[in-house]
Amino acid sequence: MTAGRLLDHLTSRGDDPALLTADRRVSYRELADDVAASASDLGSQRRLVLLECRNDIETLVSYLGALAGGHVVIPLPADGDHAAVIDTYDPDVIVRGGSMEHRHRAAHDLHPDLALLLSTSGSTGSPKLVRLSRNNLIANAESIATYLDIRDTDRAATTLPMSYCYGLSVIHSHLLRGAGLILTDHSVVDDEFWDLMARHRGTTFAGVPHTFDLLHRIGFGDMQLPHLRYVTQAGGRLAPDRVRRFAQLGRRRGWQLFVMYGATEATARMAYLPPELAVDNPHAIGVPIPGGTFDIEVLEGEPVDGMPADVGELVYRGAGVMMGYAHDRDDLAAGRTVAALRTGDLARRNSNGLYEVVGRISRFAKLYGLRLDLERIEASLRDADVSAICTEGDGELLVAAADRPAGCDVGLVATTASGLPRAAVRVLDVDELPRLPTGKPDLHGVRQLADRIRSDDGVALDLRGLFADVLHLDAASIDDGASFVDLGGNSLSYVSMSVRLERAIGHLPADWQRLPLRELEAASRPRRWWGTTLETSVALRAIAIVLVVGSHAGLYTLWGGAHVLLGIAGYNFGRFCLTPLPRLQRARHLRNTIAWIAVPSVAWVAIALLGTNDYTAANLLLANKFLGPSDSVTAGRLWFVEVVVWILVTLALVCWTPIGDRLERRAPFAFAMGFLTLGLVVRFHGFGMGHAAWFTVVAFWFFAIGWAASKASTTLQRLAVTLMLAVGIVGYFGNPRRELLVFVGLALLIWLPAVRCPSIVTVTAGVLAEASLVIYLTHYQVYPLFGEHRLLGVTSTLLTGVVLTQLLMMARRRIRVRGIRHVNSRTASPAPR
Repeated sequence: MTAGRLLDHLTSRGDDPALLTADRRVSYRELADDVAASASDLGSQRRLVLLECRNDIETLVSYLGALAGGHVVIPLPADGDHAAVIDTYDPDVIVRGGSMEHRHRAAHDLHPDLALLLSTSGSTGSPKLVRLSRNNLIANAESIATYLDIRDTDRAATTLPMSYCYGLSVIHSHLLRGAGLILTDHSVVDDEFWDLMARHRGTTFAGVPHTFDLLHRIGFGDMQLPHLRYVTQAGGRLAPDRVRRFAQLGRRRGWQLFVMYGATEATARMAYLPPELAVDNPHAIGVPIPGGTFDIEVLEGEPVDGMPADVGELVYRGAGVMMGYAHDRDDLAAGRTVAALRTGDLARRNSNGLYEVVGRISRFAKLYGLRLDLERIEASLRDADVSAICTEGDGELLVAAADRPAGCDVGLVATTASGLPRAAVRVLDVDELPRLPTGKPDLHGVRQLADRIRSDDGVALDLRGLFADVLHLDAASIDDGASFVDLGGNSLSYVSMSVRLERAIGHLPADWQRLPLRELEAASRPRRWWGTTLETSVALRAIAIVLVVGSHAGLYTLWGGAHVLLGIAGYNFGRFCLTPLPRLQRARHLRNTIAWIAVPSVAWVAIALLGTNDYTAANLLLANKFLGPSDSVTAGRLWFVEVVVWILVTLALVCWTPIGDRLERRAPFAFAMGFLTLGLVVRFHGFGMGHAAWFTVVAFWFFAIGWAASKASTTLQRLAVTLMLAVGIVGYFGNPRRELLVFVGLALLIWLPAVRCPSIVTVTAGVLAEASLVIYLTHYQVYPLFGEHRLLGVTSTLLTGVVLTQLLMMARRRIRVRGIRHVNSRTASPAPR
């Protein structure tokens, strides 16, 4: 397809959907018009265009506009360091976020066939680029579209960067067939990604091995995806057991798994494994793509011990093979310099005709006169349950190791596997294995880490220890791919974690509670001088509990704090209980959250019953509103705890059922809004309710407001929740000032995720918010001790709650540590003799 024919192709698809996002639908005809305008902006003289890429409409239009105008494009990740590429190639135009920076008149000598310059996955940030022609792009896209049987009804989600050859191949092949692209930068662990897949009836998405690790962790097998046709995998070797597991899952669910093999130097794909063969041949890369062929060439030079005779270097020939590499501007004028691609992979052809890659030529190192197979050493470490990357550096074997079992000597395992003396093996303890943006091992990053440790003793964040301390877990059991939510974090431990995490890494990343530990460590940056980040829910929780205590003690009259707390409870329910985890795991999280609230509450009521007349036996069951007596002076003192516990119990049962779980996952915002609507109907006595026994049900809509707010991801959705809040709050208390206070508090929860404030404010708010439950439980018994000294009574109540909370946390931590020690003592292996 020539540059001129690109616009004709887009126009020919008419009103079929081309691009789909969270808030836009762009037809092929509209896309053609936008691409033509972008091409016009670049001018008629052929230019070298550096494009900073995001998975959005503006970037894609700029990319296609450059191709349509016959220009040469260098796609690079947005926000990356492109200084080396810019200095080496001096692009005429730099495109960022849809805006063009024309730097000077075109002065480059560009070969007429050249269309694209891509960074290889192994040289991120390097000026070494792969030169690809228009014929490379078209031929590879046609081949991929053929073996995947891409149809104009398909909708592909952009799970990979547009600057990466795999991500770009998804775009090329689907546009070639007139299919739709669901443009998103969301990860597969985000609810928003699956919302888009459901809304736009997504039929496919692509993944690298790390993507499939995430899918396994979030319970992908339980998701209902009725429109999914196929899933593709490339970007590195997927473990055979994972291949088999996902292939079997696809068979059960009616979609296909395509395991693929490729390289930037081949435009993208070189081989694919037919889905029907994946279960029985999970080690294989499959067969060459249509139009391509493989040869296996015997290696010259010194043989490697243990290498079978039928193994050799895999050599690929086909229309997708690159024109050659570019190292500087002069190379842009060169024609084809490569006829066949020597992949550097060691492979063999099995008896069934399928090809299998068994190693890398470049993964061999020569140390102390020994030729070492680094992949075999890594396999030995995996057998010892150690995740590791091995490479050569400064005359020694570098082993970056993570997730080692307790008591495992990584150096000894590597020494035994390599045959090297122990002094030649250097172990680098890491919380996260260095990887490139594509998910492949970052060997250069391992060498840099070794150099950095030499210079500064390798001081690193101990976020695993922080998670273990807050969540009362064994640090050794925490996977660096797990998030706060995965590890059982809830609304109570969340407060402590958010404050301590902000102090540890200098800021709070968006949606940090769902980010893997390794990403949180990578997100560390210096603290801003003007303050720290305080999440709005934490700030509101602290303010609300102070309002509750002060109003009850008579220090002031500002009612409504408890109803704000009820909204926050719903907000945290949506964030920490309704996560992408499997159904049974979500149910366990809900059970634990209920226990965190109910157990201390019942314990305090039991203590209070021993020395006061404040409560009755009904309070022990947290059921005073149901069982009475309703005429007791203290009957309603624990109403907030009762409401929260019984709402959580009810919703736990709803979400535990397969149908409730399925509906919530399919449309989380609509599901929450449905319950909010039901709550408002009850609030206006739609079912004739109003008796004190139904107080929990009547107050439910405050909880539902917070729940819906946590699932609102667009401006329109937040407006809808705000409107429902306004409808429900007017006249609810018969006190305009109280209604305004609650409205403002919950509106802030809906619209303002976080605020920046001095560190002392963040710490104080965090401490009060963390202690809010215990403060609420104990304040009725504490402030009366101070009589008319109301300020002293309120201050003492808050301090008492904080101290008791810390004691409770210490007790939980001690119990947990004893449990871990008991388990370890029972499972410890005897020392070798």
